[in-house]
Amino acid sequence: MTGRVIQSTGSWYEIDVEGQLLQARLRGKMRTQIAGLSNPVAVGDWVRLERDEEGKDTNIAEVLPRDNYIIRRSPRNKHHKHIVASNLDQALLVVTLSSPRTSLGFIDRFLVNTGTYHIPTALAINKADLLNAKEMSRKEAMTDLYRSLGHEVLLLSALSGEGMGELRAFLSGKTTLLAGHSGVGKSSIANALEPGLGLRVKEVSSSSGKGLHTTTFARMHKLDMGGYLVDTPGIKEFGIVDLEPAEVGHYFPEMAGRMEHCRFNNCMHRNEPGCAVLQALEEGLIAPSRYDSYISILEDVSAGD
Repeated sequence: MTGRVIQSTGSWYEIDVEGQLLQARLRGKMRTQIAGLSNPVAVGDWVRLERDEEGKDTNIAEVLPRDNYIIRRSPRNKHHKHIVASNLDQALLVVTLSSPRTSLGFIDRFLVNTGTYHIPTALAINKADLLNAKEMSRKEAMTDLYRSLGHEVLLLSALSGEGMGELRAFLSGKTTLLAGHSGVGKSSIANALEPGLGLRVKEVSSSSGKGLHTTTFARMHKLDMGGYLVDTPGIKEFGIVDLEPAEVGHYFPEMAGRMEHCRFNNCMHRNEPGCAVLQALEEGLIAPSRYDSYISILEDVSAGD
C-alpha cells in the first residue's frame, strides 16, 4: 500500500493512507542506501509501505519518485543535505519588517532555492497591524520590488484578519510550504486560517527581538478549504546546495535577461569589462539589495560552504 508522509519525528513517520493515519518506521536497509541526506524520508513524500513478518509494525519500503522538493544544507552537518518538504505546488515565505526583522538577503536566498526546483513562491508580509509610517514605506518598496520580479506579495495580519481572504484563495486546493524565521507568525496565520489546527504560538523574545521556536518538526496539515499546508520549523538561514557558480545569476530574473549581452560568455558580473549586469546596476535597473544577494550567494557557492 502507498501513503503520504504527514510528519517525521526522526525514528517514526506518520503516514496518511486514504485518510487513515498510520505510524511507520524506516527500513534499516533504506537508511544505508541514501547517502548525504540527513532525512531520507521527508514530509510530502509518497511512500510504499509493508507490514513486518509478524504483521505488527508498518515499515517504509520505498520512497516514490518526487515531483520536486525544497532542500537546504543540514543545520547539523554542513556536508549533508536536508529535504524541507517534497511534492509541493507552491511555497509561501512569511516575512516581517520588525519583531523580528526579515532581511532581504534571506528572502533572496529562499527565492533562489525554490526557483532552482521550479516551485512558485509568494511572500506574505505579516503583522500589518504593527507597521509604523517608516515600515509602511519599506513595505511598499519591498512589495514593488518582488512583484516586479513575478512574485505575488500578500499583506497579512493574523490578529486583525487583514488579507486572510486573499490568502485562502492562494492556498485553496494546493500543497503549500509555509516557511520563514521563528517569530514571524506562521503558526498564528495557520490558526487564523483554520482554528481547529490549534498550533502552539509564542511571542518574540523581548531581550533578543528574535522569534522562539514553536514548531519542532515539519508537519503537513489538511485544510478544510482543500489542499495541504506544510508548517515548518523556523529557519535562521538558508544554505544553498546543488548550484554551480555559473548558474546563480540565472535565478535572478532581472539579471538572467541581461547576461547574454555581457562581453564575455563566462562573465560572473563582478568587475569584468563590458558586463551588461553591472551596467544595469549602475543605471538603477537592478536593485542594489538584489545584487548584494547575488554576490553573497555566489561567494558561498564558490567556496562550497
